[in-house]
Amino acid sequence: MPSKLDLARSWLPRYTGMSIDDFGDYILLTNFTNYLNRFTEQFGCDVYGEDRPMQAATNDAGLSMINFGIGSPNAAIIMDLLSARRPKGVLFLGKCGGLKPSTEIGHFILPIAAIRGEGTSDDYFPPQVPALPSFKLHKFVSQKLAERIPDYRTGVVYTTNRRIWEHDREFLAQLQKMTAIAIDMETATIFIVGHHNEIARGALLLVSDVPIMPDGIKTEESDARVTREWTDLHLQIGIDAMTHIGAQGEPIKHFRY
Repeated sequence: MPSKLDLARSWLPRYTGMSIDDFGDYILLTNFTNYLNRFTEQFGCDVYGEDRPMQAATNDAGLSMINFGIGSPNAAIIMDLLSARRPKGVLFLGKCGGLKPSTEIGHFILPIAAIRGEGTSDDYFPPQVPALPSFKLHKFVSQKLAERIPDYRTGVVYTTNRRIWEHDREFLAQLQKMTAIAIDMETATIFIVGHHNEIARGALLLVSDVPIMPDGIKTEESDARVTREWTDLHLQIGIDAMTHIGAQGEPIKHFRY
């Protein structure tokens, strides 16, 4: 029977169409095609895997970006497959729904933790293990973020596998009791599976809707506005952070217990 590492080495190129050696030491993750397209347009690099489940690209500076799709299971898959490359840092650029009146569309959130409501992460660690980012990676991202947006948000994000839940009043009441600042479908999984694979990880989230308000639920029109007004800034902060973290950030060490 092949080992997990053997499978990851075989499946990372199989899922992305890009060889392991073509991935850089630092990775940006997204689940939006237009983020990857803007990345490749900016740097003039090729897109791999257009006929595969995931697409990837690497610029001349050695920064890679992967569009892994939507949802917790896909987030777990890519964080497992990246164990074949053992990157020095991974940053997820995702969107989320704001759960606080003070969290408005267009705000950026650097989560300090994520609540594991998705179930996928239970296959990696017991429920008592918190889903946390790598502190030194987030510390550097926060510095780059503060240079452009001094009033960004921090807080705990709730990660769920449910996509259509806005109609469920009981679920909304549960979210309010948990006092999470936002909700998404990937962050907790990325944190937990990154921890499991000893990969430094973080997330920078863009508030794309405010689902606790009747007029704040995402529509095609509102999402187009978010893309038009904030996507470029979101992407550029991620690029700046992960391009310079190797030279300017603190060394990230993994300790086993």
